[in-house]
Amino acid sequence: MKLLITGACGFVGSTLTKALLEHSDSLEITGIDNFSRSGSWLNRDKLIAMGVNLIHGDIRNAADLEVLGSFDWVIDAAANPSVLAGVDGKSSSRQLVEHNLGGTINLLEACKRWNAGFILLSTSRVYSIPPLANLKVEVKDHAFRPVLDGSLPGISEHGISEEFSTAPPVSLYGSTKLTSETLALEYGEAFDFPVWINRCGVMAGAGQFGKPDQGIFAFWIHCWREGRPLRYIGFEGMGHQVRDCLHPKDLAPLLLKQTDPQSSSSTSRTINVSGGIESAMSLRQLSDWCKGRFPGSETPEHPQSHLPKENPNISPPVRPFDLPWVVLDSADASTKWGWNPQINTLTILNEIADFSEKAPEWIKASA
Repeated sequence: MKLLITGACGFVGSTLTKALLEHSDSLEITGIDNFSRSGSWLNRDKLIAMGVNLIHGDIRNAADLEVLGSFDWVIDAAANPSVLAGVDGKSSSRQLVEHNLGGTINLLEACKRWNAGFILLSTSRVYSIPPLANLKVEVKDHAFRPVLDGSLPGISEHGISEEFSTAPPVSLYGSTKLTSETLALEYGEAFDFPVWINRCGVMAGAGQFGKPDQGIFAFWIHCWREGRPLRYIGFEGMGHQVRDCLHPKDLAPLLLKQTDPQSSSSTSRTINVSGGIESAMSLRQLSDWCKGRFPGSETPEHPQSHLPKENPNISPPVRPFDLPWVVLDSADASTKWGWNPQINTLTILNEIADFSEKAPEWIKASA
């Protein structure tokens, strides 16, 4: 089976490519990457050594895809994955749309020509911001947890399900992924090729290019190990906000099932894929873990010490896209695909920490 994986040298793309090759010896994988992310080139030689046909190209340029030949499946792991993208004054909104949406359109046109299946790695950020921002929560063990009365559809103590609202606003980033989902499903229906949408929770693992707005687990651990200043933003500066955690390796068995010609066409085309409530952790809990893993680090432990010195008693305000609790419920993936995550959060955190200690030069190159 011939696969094209986009964003192949990014954290998710490269980790997923390696995992797929480890799970199956019948795959012929071509990867394409524009190497726009700092550090992504560091994965190039490793993938080539594993037999991956690696192409330096950009999915925003349709011509770059036209020269690749044809494939049985396209796995779209290329994206600007930041919720700040296009609105932070540091990046272009047009560039975000062209990359996340325009690139997907070019891939769908290619799938139409090749009669190839298409798998989109989407995001939890397609879910509506207002109801999540206004979610009633309580604090337990230094972490928010929702207080639910059954009035909000699509959410339970297990997480946010696929039935939760996707009404705008979802962030500019989220809207590019949600629109990509809709277009992918419509292309598949109109031109008769299979499409699967996997809405992924927060990805984490060794080799991630962590930043404050993406890859928060890796970013927090790397900063803590190096004694860089950290602070909790919003929610009274206590670090109680919660996210789930998923290793990209855990996606490989699911993708192999989805690319199997025997996969049922009646199965739901859109599913959540997450570490779930068992993987969820708050920033404060992550800090406590870091304090135990890196004893003697200079990063302060008291919440207020993370605040700007000129305003020691004022917590930075909550931004419109800051949410107290984002945990995806992957029950559909379990029921319909027999998929469940295998790598637990503690294993992921230790993997990140081990890598950070062994490859400090890599961390600097990807900063």
